[in-house]
Amino acid sequence: MPAPIRVLLTDDHEIILDSLSLLLSRIDGVEVVGTLVDSRKVIDFLHVNDVDILLTDMDMPDLNGINLTLQVRQHCPQIKVLMLTVSEDANSIREAFRAGISGYVMKKAGKAELEKALRTIARGDKYFSESVMTQLVALPMEPVRVADEAPAPLAPLTDRELEIIRLIAQELSTNAIADMLFISPGTVETHRHNILRKLGVKNSIGIIKYALRHGLI
Repeated sequence: MPAPIRVLLTDDHEIILDSLSLLLSRIDGVEVVGTLVDSRKVIDFLHVNDVDILLTDMDMPDLNGINLTLQVRQHCPQIKVLMLTVSEDANSIREAFRAGISGYVMKKAGKAELEKALRTIARGDKYFSESVMTQLVALPMEPVRVADEAPAPLAPLTDRELEIIRLIAQELSTNAIADMLFISPGTVETHRHNILRKLGVKNSIGIIKYALRHGLI
């Protein structure tokens, strides 16, 4: 059997930790290795325990989720960070992305989405809730990069390609994008192919990651 996804939980509310621990215990292949009310103790825990993903809140006293993520990236860069919070503030989401999180999920999410986020992150991909992507798309363009990646030259994209990138970030299908832009699905696919080639990525996830890194959405 594959090794379980080992998760450390931190939140300043004990009842949240108890509820999350119970919820995750019902997901096959996920193991809660610890729960911490005090986020200042996370780094010490990570140094002496095997953890794959840190599941943390954004708003906590003493050391908030963003500052905690920065510490994790510095001291334990192999650990992935999943933010689970009530905050839908777009600027906070972007700051968390800058800090180096691997995912951002709202606390109103159900068990299925939380499981999807954990499995997505465990295999090395990013995961952001649909509502989070909507908030990011609404932000004005601003250069941004992932904390552990050097900035790359911005690819020469046309206005139409930028438009399609923003629609891809909203998880719209080719047909939906075609209907919205009054073009054919084939034209959308041509644009998608050109975008993939220009950005040097393999799929829609790569497009979204590039767009977030460079403030295109």
